[in-house]
Formats: sequence, structure tokens, C-alpha cells
Amino acid sequence: MTEYKAPVEDLVFALEHIAGFNDLPGTGEDVNIELARAVLEEAGRLASDVWAPLNPVGDKTPAVIENGGVKTPPGFDEAYRKFAEGGWNSVSFDENYGGQGMPWVLSMAAAEMWQGSNLSLSLCPLLSQAAIEAIHKHGTQAQKDTYLPRLVSGEWAGTMNLTEPQAGTDLAAIRTIAKKDGEHYRMYGQKIFITFGDHDFTENIIHLVLARIDGLPEGNAGLGLFIVPKFLVNEDGSIGARNDVEAVSLEHKMGLHGSPTCVMSYGEKDGAVAYLVGKEGEGLRNMFTMMNNARIGVGQQGVALCERAWQHARIYARDRVQGQKIGDSSGENVPIIKHMDVRRMLATMRILTEAGRALSLYAGGMIDRAARLPEGEEKKAAQARLDLLTPLVKAWCTDAAVEVSSLGIQIHGGMGYIEETGAAQFYRDARILPIYEGTNGIQANDLVFRKVLRDGGAEIGRFAAEIGAFAEEISARNDETLSLVARNMTTALAKLSESTQWILKNAAANTDAVAAAAVPYLKQCAGVASGYMTAKMAGTAHHLLQNGAEGGNAEFLQAKLLKARFYAESLLPQLSGLTEVMTSGHTGILKMADEQL
Repeated sequence: MTEYKAPVEDLVFALEHIAGFNDLPGTGEDVNIELARAVLEEAGRLASDVWAPLNPVGDKTPAVIENGGVKTPPGFDEAYRKFAEGGWNSVSFDENYGGQGMPWVLSMAAAEMWQGSNLSLSLCPLLSQAAIEAIHKHGTQAQKDTYLPRLVSGEWAGTMNLTEPQAGTDLAAIRTIAKKDGEHYRMYGQKIFITFGDHDFTENIIHLVLARIDGLPEGNAGLGLFIVPKFLVNEDGSIGARNDVEAVSLEHKMGLHGSPTCVMSYGEKDGAVAYLVGKEGEGLRNMFTMMNNARIGVGQQGVALCERAWQHARIYARDRVQGQKIGDSSGENVPIIKHMDVRRMLATMRILTEAGRALSLYAGGMIDRAARLPEGEEKKAAQARLDLLTPLVKAWCTDAAVEVSSLGIQIHGGMGYIEETGAAQFYRDARILPIYEGTNGIQANDLVFRKVLRDGGAEIGRFAAEIGAFAEEISARNDETLSLVARNMTTALAKLSESTQWILKNAAANTDAVAAAAVPYLKQCAGVASGYMTAKMAGTAHHLLQNGAEGGNAEFLQAKLLKARFYAESLLPQLSGLTEVMTSGHTGILKMADEQL
């Protein structure tokens, strides 16, 4: 089953009412929510009609190395060309380099449809976008002029090369080395787990590589970020000689079979020609330009897979007739969507999807504000909120993808375990998401030790105060559903505050206990933040219904209220117990010897 319906209506709703699209810098008379709707409808057609049918093709016919290069699954190259020729790679990039200059959050909304229709294929433009950001922010003018126009257009593609066998999370252990050679460097070494490290989509691939600079100190201070093109570029912009870089093998993965994950070799012959981006010793800092937005992007991949798995499961639940409804004496067999446990699973899948979508696009709005607002307090506030949200989006949405895709298999019953139904692919594809671009454990450490402790809990406090004020506002509307949502949100918020205070109090004296509590704390923070998103959507829906929304739009809005209620009744209460886990659930971990684990 390859059917995929682009969730345009829900994306537009979240853009307008959660991200605040019409109030973003860069919007106005010509760039508004109606234009965004038109853009997303067109993107949805390409995703549904061209990309989605290729998703099982890539799963069953993985990329392979042939004749010294990577051959992608049948149809992938043509689908990528349609994407690039349609201008989809350039939506939010600088107009000086061929971009369209639209808000970043709009390209995020479109990207969810690329990811949901064919996650493997979507990884190529995602990595290109990361390379564009790094060169745009840290490159020389000559580097920008040489590489950005064709990266932005999609004529060339980009990659991000960080990991080595001994250097995963600990990038200070990188051994790939760059040696100064006149006006450039020569690079020697090997990188692993390089997504789309080689392919047949574009005539050139621009690798962004983190490497140790010969002669600099060990550790992070000795790293630099480099441009290493597959083919050198002549002064007139034409393609030159092949550089000394090659994909030497492909990983055989659990999922994402259509995406080539390469072992890359640099400098097997004369050394790969490499060009420093930024300054020597600043490679790690410059690399995080790529990593931070990529982490939001991976969270959004989680949302996209949630959507796809939910659509797939709902179709099956409506079609599959099995058994009688409990308590029904008529003897009539019913579609399994009538059974309460299946309804619970579908509701969980749907609300996790919509909450994650809202949370990621809320973060996307902050990306635009932090990047485009003039210097001042509002810009600083947007950056602080984005910094807080980044680990929440990455971890919560990717954990949700694993849960939702697993529920999708469960709804299919035994057929979910059979590959031909397609349900298993979503789970296999989802399982990498909590791992790459920084494991979710790393995201939790980032949240606790870099975000919450660094500012003494100031930003999480501001966010909590905003949520509390909103709960008070919707509680005063005298609506039963909103009152319940507000009440349960207030309870969950109080528990989150208790957890935060425990972390602030214990971080210095009991660091191991706080580290053990980091993942539960992230789950609680993100769960409350996502609950806030569902409450905001319900509050907006209530307002629109009170002001005369009719027909199909009224049904859409009423569903928002019911979904927020489900989240408040079924998911928010689960978060409160995490406070006890954090404050007193670490003793066993701390006392166990390694041999006892």
C-alpha cells in the first residue's frame, strides 16, 4: 500500500495558529498564509503522486555500489530531479544565491511531506540544506559564490561528514587529518555513516567534513570544518578533475534502505583537496550550524513517519472486519476501528502526530524570528526559546515515531509482522531517528546541563509561566473540554516545576543522579510542551467555532478540541509520575556495579 495523503489542512492550521506565520519577519502582503497553503498543496501533489509510490521500491531495492559509484533505487533520480526543477530545494534560502527567501518554517512544512512520502529520498535534500547553512554562515565570499547557487538550486548536493569508528558522540576523538598545502589542505582519513555520501542524482557532491588540522592541539581545539567536493570546481565554475574522495562501501541497515549510508575514504592516493570553512580550531562550533537545525529536521522526520504510519493503520482499521463489538448482542461483525483498544491506539497515534507537528513548527517559527528579527530583546528571546525547544523536538518526536509505528503494526495484528503490508517498514525506518544527529540521551543531557542549568532555569521558567497563563485563559472560557484541559495541564506543569527545582538544587552535589534523571526530565518537559501545543490548537478551535465556523471546517475544529481532551485525559497524567522517577528512582542505577548491569 503506497497511498499517502498530504496533511495540508493540518499543516496550514499549525503554521497559522501555532507558528504565527502571518506575523513572522519576511511575511506580508505577498507572503502570507494563503500563499503558504498554495505552496503546500503543490508540494503535496508531488509528494503523493511521485515520491510516495517509490517508498516501498527503495525498501525492496536498496542503493548499491556499481562501477565505482552509488546507484540509487529505480525512479529515485527522476523523483529528485522533479523536486529540484520545481524549486523545492530553494524555498527558504537567500535570494542572492537563487533562493526564494520565504520563511524557514514554510520549507519545514513542505519537508514534512517529502519525509512522510519517502523518508529515504528526503534525506538527500536535508543534508544539502545543512551544507548550505554552514557555507552561508561561515564560508568566504568566494566559497559562497562557487558553491551556494548550485547547492540551493539542487543541481549539486551536500553532505555532512562527522562520524568515525572511534568518534561518534565524542567528536574530539576524530583522526581524519587535514594538512596545509598552499592555499588549500590535503585530507586523509575515513568517515562512516555518511548519508548520501555518493549517489547518481547530481553531477557534483559537496562534502562538509570535520577533520583534525595537522599541527593543532588535540581535542576540539584542533578541529576544522572543510569543503571537500567530489569533483573540483574550475575558476569558471565548470566541473574539473575528480577529487580523491570515494564511497568504498555501503552499510546494510535495518531500515532506510533507499538511502545510501556510505563509508567514505579521503586521500587514498594524493590526499583529497579540502577548503577550510571559517577559522582553524572552530570546526566544532561551525559544525553546530548544521547540527542544530538538522536536529529539528530529524524531529520532523519523526512527525512525518507518525503521519504515514497513522494513515496506513487507519485505512486497515476501517477495512478489516473482525469480531463483534463488546456488549453488542446483534452478532454482527464490525470493522476493527469499532473496537475500543484499536480506537485507543489510533487516537494515540493521531494526537502524537499532531502534537509533534505543532511543536516542530512552533520551533520553526522561532528559527525565523531568531534569524530575521533585528538585534534586540525579541530576537534574544526567540533564540533562547529555540535553544530550549531543539532537544525537545528532536527527542520527543523521534521517540513518538517509534511508538506510533509500533502501534501501527499492532493494529494490523499478525499482518503487521508481514512485510508485504508495509507497516513494518515504517517501524524499521523510524528506529534510527532516536539515534542519529545526537542520540536522545545526548539531547537529554543537552537540555539539562546546557539549557536548564546554564541559565539557572530561567528559560524553562519563562516557558512554564507562559503555559500556566494560557491554561488560566482557556479555563475562564466556561467550556467543559477546555476547563478539563486547563486543569490537567496545570497539574502536569506543577510536577514539571517540582522536577526542575530538584535538578537545580541537586546538580552540583549529585551530578550522577541528575544525569540519570535527564531522559525522564526531557520526556516530562516535552510532554508538557506538546500538551501545550494541543491546548493552543483547542483554544484556537474553540474561538473559531464561537465565531461561526461551519461545515467541514467546523468538524475539523471540533476534532481539535476532542484530541486535546484525549491528550489531557490519557497522556498528561502519565507525565506526573516521572517526577518520582527523577527524584528517587536513581538509587539502583548509582549503586549497581558494572557487572550487575
